Amino acid sequence: MPRLTTVALVAGAALLVRRAVRSRMSTAPLWPLPALDVPVSGYGRGRTVPRRVVVTGRATPAEGVVELRLEGAGLPAWQPGAHVDLVLPSGLVRQYSLCGDPADSGTYTVATRLIEDGRGGSREVHEQLHEGTEVEIRGPRNRFPLIDAPAYVFVAGGIGITPVLPMVRAAEAAGADWWLVYCGRSRATMPYLEEIERLGGGERSETGVPPAEGRGRVTVVAEDESGLPELGFLAHVPAETVVYCCGPDGLMDAVGAAMPEGRTPRLERFSAAAPAGGTAFEVELRRSGRTVKVAADQSVLAAVREELPGITYSCRQGFCGTCQQRVLEGEIDHRDELLTDAERDDSMLICVSRCAGKRLVLDL
Repeated sequence: MPRLTTVALVAGAALLVRRAVRSRMSTAPLWPLPALDVPVSGYGRGRTVPRRVVVTGRATPAEGVVELRLEGAGLPAWQPGAHVDLVLPSGLVRQYSLCGDPADSGTYTVATRLIEDGRGGSREVHEQLHEGTEVEIRGPRNRFPLIDAPAYVFVAGGIGITPVLPMVRAAEAAGADWWLVYCGRSRATMPYLEEIERLGGGERSETGVPPAEGRGRVTVVAEDESGLPELGFLAHVPAETVVYCCGPDGLMDAVGAAMPEGRTPRLERFSAAAPAGGTAFEVELRRSGRTVKVAADQSVLAAVREELPGITYSCRQGFCGTCQQRVLEGEIDHRDELLTDAERDDSMLICVSRCAGKRLVLDL
């Protein structure tokens, strides 16, 4: 009986405390708090659902390149140009293009080149992901889709062949005209080169200029053999031909510069574009009731972390989406390479994007 009395007293006291808290909250000047949705926080409203997969195959398609075969249950369908977020054992998040067969519903294939002076992600893939390793992925997402067209020109540099390879396969299967300029430091460093040449029907130009006509033509440009590719032909690409490019920034800049006036290629970047100049502005953190100043040479992420050090982030280059946050007010200067047009309406990646005016309000 004494024990039951004690339990009853504790329960009664807890009830009184809850009532007192409710009363205090209801009379507080900031009550009710804004009825805000759950913050985006990198999980992208259904587009980056985490899934567990197992590495079931590992290969070396070129010097310094590792290919991983990832298998899991219920993997979403994908189309050429799509990529997944790979959550590494350390917690780093990196993006890798899917380069396998979209018809293989239970398997994803990705490949990555070891970057000796990188930020550690590629080294972790090369050294720690082996057959039997279980990892988390998010996605897939596609910001580089292959649109319907009668003809295509693809330009790929090194590991930039990974999103382009499924596109070439799809263009060939659809009976479209296509040409590919595939560049690399040397033939030994160029993954999937043999398959690319087979898709090209064995016809290969070493001059850096694709043949003027015919289906399925490939130009291989190994810098140690023939220097840089000749891209002047792009100035004469017919209007109905769509140009895709993925590779180092220098190659993509060169492709853009070679295009006819008023036309731009479709690009897939593996690193953030060089940041443009900016001005100072302020950011209100609505949930936290704080306001931070963002200096002209400072990222929103860096400024926010001074107030909220536990905020999640990873790549700091506008690719992984971990730092995506909802924007409640203000004009956004988007500088990422990830968000769709719809997502840009009310969210931003605070590691690279900025305010186009004087003030932003974030759901933080």
